[in-house]
Amino acid sequence: MADNVGNTMGKDYHLDVAPRFDGFHVKGLSHCSWGMKNRLSRIFRPSSGNTVMLAFDHGYIMGSTSGLERLDIVIEPLLPFVDVLMATRGALRSCVSPSTDKPLCIRATHDASVLHEDMSVGGGAGLDMEDALRMNASALAVQTFIGAPGEGDSLELLCRAVDQGERYGIPVLGVVAVGKQLVRNARYFLLATRILAEHGAQMVKTYYCGDFEEIAAACPVPIVIAGGKKLPEDEALTMAYRAVREGARGVDMGRNIFRGTPAAGGGHEVPDREAYEAVLDSMAMAVGKVVHEGFTDREAYEAFLEIKNRS
Repeated sequence: MADNVGNTMGKDYHLDVAPRFDGFHVKGLSHCSWGMKNRLSRIFRPSSGNTVMLAFDHGYIMGSTSGLERLDIVIEPLLPFVDVLMATRGALRSCVSPSTDKPLCIRATHDASVLHEDMSVGGGAGLDMEDALRMNASALAVQTFIGAPGEGDSLELLCRAVDQGERYGIPVLGVVAVGKQLVRNARYFLLATRILAEHGAQMVKTYYCGDFEEIAAACPVPIVIAGGKKLPEDEALTMAYRAVREGARGVDMGRNIFRGTPAAGGGHEVPDREAYEAVLDSMAMAVGKVVHEGFTDREAYEAFLEIKNRS
């Protein structure tokens, strides 16, 4: 039986050996059912094996966050530049046209709000599989709290979501949540990402950090990095570039694309709504060039500036 005595850090991640794909373009998932592979092929482009997710689920714990005060205005212009919409069912139903052809990764858990002292406590299932099917979900996102008081409950939710997903052919994105007391370092993310994959998550969302190449190599399914807090555009593109170069299969950007409308006084400094939307579009486009077209961070930033200045 495994225990934590003598559980030392691994040494050999065979970084010189490419991951096996066994005839399917999504890492580690060649043995899934046809329906699940079809959904995964909508999420991860067959041409690159990667994905750009647009995260706008922040309101489910943060309320009206900067840049997302009006979902009905901000999201639609970005749709041509992203592969997947990552959101809650409420936001999708109220603010995204059902005519969209973008695959949906729907937040499937409810968690404590930012007002709560410990956000890992009190979470639960946010929607059932029947509602996910009614919404034509391509994936479900399940928040997990490894190393926090709510760890056991969140892993139970993950396992139940995976069970239902296997039954209906819907993959699960296991989301590594980092609480206030947890350190965002390679040791933690090596543990957390592997735990989620071992419990059956077909994809894992986590943060970028040092030694990320080892984290990506040790996780047997695709890792998508979280964009995290708002960064200057060149820094956000550098993070995306390094993550993809070191083994990530995509990025889930939110605040680094939409954060800071002119009214909010932060983020992108542009004079009016039309110019603001042009900046959003150009940032989403630049991220896609890193993820799908092999652009370096510098090349992508130059492309961003060209469109921004043109506006």
